[in-house]
Amino acid sequence: MRFFVTRIFTLLLACLGIVTSLPSLQADETPRPNFVFFLVDDLGWADVGCFGSTFNETPHIDALAASGMKFTSGYAACPVCSPTRASIMTGRHPVRVDITDWIPGATAKASSNPRFLHVDDRSELALEEVTIAEVLKNNGYRTFFAGKWHLGGDGFLPTDQGFDFNFGGHEKGSPPGGYYSPFKNPQLPDKEDGEYLTERLTDESINFLETRTQSEPFLLYLSYYNVHTPIQPYNKRIEHFRTKAKDTFGNTKVPPIVEFRGESRARQDNPEIASMLSAVDSSVGTILNRLEELNLTDNTVVIFFSDNGGLCTARKPGPTSNLPLRSGKGWLYEGGIREPMIVRAPGKTKAGSTTDVAVISTDFFPTILDLAGLPLQPELHVDGTSLVPLLNGEATLDHAPLCWHYPHYHGSTWTPGAAIRDGDWKLIELYEFEKTELYNLAEDLGETQDLSSTNIEKTTELKNKLREWQMSMNAKMPVANPEFDASLPLIPARK
Repeated sequence: MRFFVTRIFTLLLACLGIVTSLPSLQADETPRPNFVFFLVDDLGWADVGCFGSTFNETPHIDALAASGMKFTSGYAACPVCSPTRASIMTGRHPVRVDITDWIPGATAKASSNPRFLHVDDRSELALEEVTIAEVLKNNGYRTFFAGKWHLGGDGFLPTDQGFDFNFGGHEKGSPPGGYYSPFKNPQLPDKEDGEYLTERLTDESINFLETRTQSEPFLLYLSYYNVHTPIQPYNKRIEHFRTKAKDTFGNTKVPPIVEFRGESRARQDNPEIASMLSAVDSSVGTILNRLEELNLTDNTVVIFFSDNGGLCTARKPGPTSNLPLRSGKGWLYEGGIREPMIVRAPGKTKAGSTTDVAVISTDFFPTILDLAGLPLQPELHVDGTSLVPLLNGEATLDHAPLCWHYPHYHGSTWTPGAAIRDGDWKLIELYEFEKTELYNLAEDLGETQDLSSTNIEKTTELKNKLREWQMSMNAKMPVANPEFDASLPLIPARK
């Protein structure tokens, strides 16, 4: 209809001798899709109902999965936040952008007798890197960011990296004032006393949707601070989950799982973190409902993801459990890097569809370009592969093996190491313990049966592939600590 009205108006002006510069519209022209990207902090693969949780409640996220495609083997490029966030922004591996640890990272104390010295990396995403926000903005998109940034402070904020708006994004990885105002956040002025952070970020996102220029396509990137520490209950839901925990578990306790120097939580039973996740779920539902009310649903791609696994393993058990996956945030076992991933792309994804093809966070950049009808730029997203074939229903994808390089010590008790997944096989190297492990994920999702000593051929093959990848990327390898005392006892095996 718009095509014919425009043509009639143009002809009328021509008949009156008035020159017009109205653009010519093609009958088959379709508007470019919008994008809403939900990124949750420290959300484990099994924390969401549609991925298996029976204690946490996520009806809105589950409904999103039922309306789109669920990726059961979606991976973060690193088991901690900043590197994964950089990989989403750039389509480049954390090693390539030299952000391999959370910013600013942590160093191992000499008293803990580390085998290796600290590996230095960048404390911000370099301005020379081209972000997905910059590419979209240069192609007529309005770009909005709210929440956790953690890729640099002044001079390196979201508004320095392609976003038109920034609410709450700065250099800190956790909310400096906690989840209730005053937020003490230089990028998020306080409004009401006691305001809940997730609700505030949701309100800012809704305001953007309602006040934007309607003719412009948009990227709305909502990066929740939840469910990162500090673990502070969401008051509107905490009593519900306290009652649920009492009714479900009574006073029964589950012993932790020993993981080298740490311990992993062995059951999801934490009311506080469940309430925090409930706040995220409510936010997702609110925004999806507003998209529907604004008649945007049919032309908006929605992506849901987490930056790393749930905090499960530490010196004492963390607040969540990632079972059946092993360990959690900070670790290169599946619990640290496999994420709940959902994509709903109208006109492409079949409602309720699922794929088990292994994909990784660097893939989002080319996928968004592809869905936007923009040319791929492999010189930028060099480590990413467009997922559009999978969204279209294809069963396979030509994807390189997935590699991880985390040469740092972490508060979860992780020590330097690396990993590779090629097909169903996964190899992990733990440099601190001079240990290599091999798993077949198709048969052993929980990584309980180390096959390195019985399948030496596959172990050697994957070690060589991982080493070749590290060399090609100029990966910074940990350097031996000259004061390391090798006479100290070895760490006990996992029980």
